[in-house]
Amino acid sequence: MNAPHTPGSTAHPLFTDPDVVQMREDMALALRAAAHFGLGEGVCNHFSMALPDGRHFLLNPRGLMWSEVQADDVVIVDDQGCVVAGGHAVEPTAMFIHTAVHRIARKTCVLHTHMPYATALTLTQQRALDTTLSQNAMRFHGRVAVDSQYNGFALDGREGERIAHAMQGADISFLGNHGIIVCGERMDYAFDDLYYLERACQAQVLAQSTGVPLAPCDPALAARVAEQANGERLQSTLFFEALRRRL
Repeated sequence: MNAPHTPGSTAHPLFTDPDVVQMREDMALALRAAAHFGLGEGVCNHFSMALPDGRHFLLNPRGLMWSEVQADDVVIVDDQGCVVAGGHAVEPTAMFIHTAVHRIARKTCVLHTHMPYATALTLTQQRALDTTLSQNAMRFHGRVAVDSQYNGFALDGREGERIAHAMQGADISFLGNHGIIVCGERMDYAFDDLYYLERACQAQVLAQSTGVPLAPCDPALAARVAEQANGERLQSTLFFEALRRRL
């Protein structure tokens, strides 16, 4: 990758394309909403979104807290990790993880966080959410991959590629001793999954903290609930638009 941290130009035609402007607004909203719900961590972690041309994607800039990101702060990066449009630099580790997931896992929206309850579960021997417990957890049944091989910071392309291959096409990846990746074809769907994943993990951590044995449901029931939850996503869009009104 060639100087992935270097700011680009806001005069680039992609930056002002109406469809891309809307995508930048959606991504900025998702970042602010994540901050609102306590899913961020300082100025770390990143959201990205592939553009329709398949050669560029959006990324939040380096050094800004999620709560302050606006549409004009979102930068455009090419598939080699170079900033082509936007007035901010980007963080190198984001490039190594996100470019690999977009390229290898073929995901449109890639949300990587260290949100507390989901990350807490990556520290356990199970490494991930039990999707047979709460109703919120069941929406992710059959959609989760676990990457238990923590290798430190993603400081080169090889680690990003390893993470992407470990996803095995799943929408949700729990990264052992690290955090999570949530993917989706649309930002409203991806953010909705991010929010409810953390809620499901929170419920599991709280239940485990009681010391009372947990009571999982039959996996066949969890699969049926997942089909119900994922078969109609209007609620995801309504939630995102409600956040747009509030934030």
